[in-house]
Amino acid sequence: MDMTSLPVLLAFASLLLGVVAALIFIYVVMPKRRRAREKAVEPNPAVAKDTTPPPAEEPPPPPSTKRTGKVKQHSLFVIFNQPDASTDARLTEWLREKGAHYDAIKKVFLIDGQQASNPITVANAFPPGEMPDLLRGETHEPIRGVSLLVKPPLHKRRNQQMHVYVELAKEMNETFSGDMLDADREPATEATYAQIIG
Repeated sequence: MDMTSLPVLLAFASLLLGVVAALIFIYVVMPKRRRAREKAVEPNPAVAKDTTPPPAEEPPPPPSTKRTGKVKQHSLFVIFNQPDASTDARLTEWLREKGAHYDAIKKVFLIDGQQASNPITVANAFPPGEMPDLLRGETHEPIRGVSLLVKPPLHKRRNQQMHVYVELAKEMNETFSGDMLDADREPATEATYAQIIG
């Protein structure tokens, strides 16, 4: 190795290390300073509260009839006005007329409707949501109300089951003279049904 090339090589290496050190400095230290400057420019929240008058309260926007996002399951509740043994007998007869079958695992009734792959579920509206097998005459306390549940179709053109669902809900409401409530426990209206049908 030549005597003049060693100092040149060392000078080049120190220059390269200096550049790397400068880049690390810019990368690490400069963002901290920038953040500190931005923090100093922001007004102190305590001071800002004292100097600005409180905003006037606006009334909340009216509830929209359209739900945002996709609904995983439609729910309607029929709460019976006077639950007793006769109400249970009428419910049993209504379930027979609709061809309902009992799911012993979930303890609910299922009505096939137009799509057996997506049945309409009839469950107890009150916790724990389980119903006795009325078709086999199981004894229980009078059922105070039922919930009708169905999953929405993946495609709008396949919403025949939603029509069946709404018709069943309306029929049940008329048969039992109860209170029909939507998923938010508000009275169901024609707008509720139109939203379900899509």
